[in-house]
Amino acid sequence: QVQLVESGGGLVQAGGSLRLSCAASGRTFRNLLMGWFRQAPGKEREFVAALRWSDSTYYADSVTGRSTISRDNAKNTVYLQMNSLKAEDAAVYYCAAGSDLYRGSVYSTDTYNYWGQGTQVTVSS
Repeated sequence: QVQLVESGGGLVQAGGSLRLSCAASGRTFRNLLMGWFRQAPGKEREFVAALRWSDSTYYADSVTGRSTISRDNAKNTVYLQMNSLKAEDAAVYYCAAGSDLYRGSVYSTDTYNYWGQGTQVTVSS
């Protein structure tokens, strides 16, 4: 059992930065695949970034070069640093967790078993 709580969303000017946080409880990050997804109104949930237990990272093309996923094991928290924010980045951002012991695509929602409640990111132009 894993509980995930996102925070750090809010209103930011285009070109600005913010850091989203995902606090995990129930277990440590050991052998966990952690991911960030986002969903805008009327659109499907899409992959943003992922972090494997091995420390390998993955990013969607739309955020590559301006986003960084990381974790603090002591705090059981995973982060998503986002820079140079664009209007199209506006969405509800969800933290997700799944087992890193089995085969599966880090880009697919089906790979993740646990989800947070989401945190809203609004970008003003």
